[in-house]
Amino acid sequence: MARQLIPGDVTLRSIKPGDGRKRINDGNGLYLLLFVKGGAHGWRFDYSLQGTRKTLSLGTYPATGLAEARRKAEEARALVAKGVDPSEARKASKAEAERQRETQKRAEAGLPAADSFEAVAREWLARVHAAKVSEGHADRTRIRLEQEVFPWLGPRRIAELKAPDLLACLRRVEARGALETAHRVKQACGQVFRYGIATGRCERDVAADLRDALAPVHVTHHAAITDPVRVGELLRAIEAYKGHGTTRAALQLAPLVFLRPGELRQAEWSEFDLDAGVWTIPGSRMKRTKQAKVSGGAHLVPLCRQAVAILRDLQPLTGAGRYVFPNLRTRDRPMSDAAVLAALRRMGFPRDEMTGHGFRAMARTMLAERLGVDESVVEAQLAHAVRDSLGRAYNRTEFVDQRRQMMQTWADYLDRLRKGAEVVALPARTA
Repeated sequence: MARQLIPGDVTLRSIKPGDGRKRINDGNGLYLLLFVKGGAHGWRFDYSLQGTRKTLSLGTYPATGLAEARRKAEEARALVAKGVDPSEARKASKAEAERQRETQKRAEAGLPAADSFEAVAREWLARVHAAKVSEGHADRTRIRLEQEVFPWLGPRRIAELKAPDLLACLRRVEARGALETAHRVKQACGQVFRYGIATGRCERDVAADLRDALAPVHVTHHAAITDPVRVGELLRAIEAYKGHGTTRAALQLAPLVFLRPGELRQAEWSEFDLDAGVWTIPGSRMKRTKQAKVSGGAHLVPLCRQAVAILRDLQPLTGAGRYVFPNLRTRDRPMSDAAVLAALRRMGFPRDEMTGHGFRAMARTMLAERLGVDESVVEAQLAHAVRDSLGRAYNRTEFVDQRRQMMQTWADYLDRLRKGAEVVALPARTA
């Protein structure tokens, strides 16, 4: 028990204005500082921790009496004996009380606690993720978190989560065979944790501890036909396709323009200059980051004679509307993303042999291997990043002339394959 020097509250009540003393000691660091707040007296406790002298306020007298001040001082001494700073402990206690009040208010409003995983994740989705990626990409990430993580980890404080907690969620995804989804969920959670670190709500990214914890994803590329004989069979099947005219035109155009299926089916007539043989696709419609969609330039697609002919034949059918390939049910929307795939299946080309995206892989592979076209020119037409030996990105407009020549050479080559002409042989390899 600390030595006590103040006889009792009677002594304290006898103190009158004009008293010359600055403070009255009670021993072992506790004292009453006189006339500090408009005539009130303030309890103070001095202590040393790790060689540093500090002072803790314990309230004012008479609101805090002598017995209460001694109790508070004793609690502070016990903390100091354990190496805990009473001032920091008080701040933490106040912060926790405030957190609980805020949590209660948010719960009454139907919102997760501000320091919960769900709250941090939704804040990251709105402030960071949505500003970087396309709307569709952001929606897919949100849905994955809502379905795979929030039901189990959403209400918990993000600072309290450990690697096994996150792993348990990911194991549920793995158990149903969705390995790629599990990896994508882990990647999104890692970004949420890093945002939590930046905003002071957690101290580390526990997703980083799961680097080798998930089963690996075996990457499979989009199925594509690259054998010249089989390509000829595909082109003849497209030419004989008996389905809807717009679907047939999309199938005919796909191998000639190297575009992603979504970029092709959302084509708008306003983007074409058929007289000049150019298709100018706005950056906002290309597969890019959100910033690149806004600041990046348009993608130019030189049109070969065959592509122009296909579009001129289609123009009387759909040219009065917005979309080159309108939806079969309503012209206010583009063709369904399943239309080309369904047509390929009806023509006898299974999923593991050919896909809508496979026309790009077909062109990339055969242009390089069969026609010897420079890879940089092909990559520029595919709208991939093309860099020189120093890592600098080429300006794609530098390849317009080369691409125009390449597109026509490619179209003529496909015509020969469609007609069953002699296949261009691979160049002999030197030893």
